[in-house]
This record gives sequence, C-alpha cells and structure tokens, in this order.
Amino acid sequence: MTDWNAYRAHLGDSIKAFAALSPDTIKGLQTLDEAAARTGHLDAKTRELIALAVAVTTRCDGCISVHSTAAVKAGATKAEIAEALGVAVALNAGAATVYSSRVLDAVDTVSG
Repeated sequence: MTDWNAYRAHLGDSIKAFAALSPDTIKGLQTLDEAAARTGHLDAKTRELIALAVAVTTRCDGCISVHSTAAVKAGATKAEIAEALGVAVALNAGAATVYSSRVLDAVDTVSG
C-alpha cells in the first residue's frame, strides 16, 4: 500500500528539485493547468473528477495523489468520485475493444 500523504509530500519535493533543473518545463505545465481552469466553463469539482478519471486511464500515481486531495477539497463526494472512476473503467474497456479490432485488422494484412 502507498502512504498517500507521504507520497504527496515526497512528490512535491521531487518536483521542486526537477523545477530547479528545468524551470521552463514546470512553468509550461503550470501554464497548461491554469489555462484549463481559466475558461470557467467547468467548476473545480468537475475538473477534478475528470482529472481523477484521466489519472486512472494514464496510470499516474502522482496525479491520483494530487487530484484526490483537490477533488475532496472541491466538494466531490466518494460516490461522485466512484462514478467518475466508473466512466474511466468503461472507457478503458471500450478503448481496449476498439484497439483489439485494430490489431485483428493489422494481422489480416500480414502475408502468411
């Protein structure tokens, strides 16, 4: 199991060290993050629910750590988070089905 609080603190320290070595990379990431919130079309809770679903599909523990905290602070309930995660699971299964058909199409083009 992961101690998410310790991991979140360690991640913050590691990113600060990375930022010292490559500040423009972190500035670029911050610009993207701020741009997504700037439009104001989605509220913070909805953005964080989306972030958690994406974190699952990209298998990013750092994203899970940061956005789980942000989602709860934005008012997301455990049930809302579970629903967002259910969408991620369904999409992954659907994507796996679509890409499985692509594999079969590619196999059909192989001369054998």
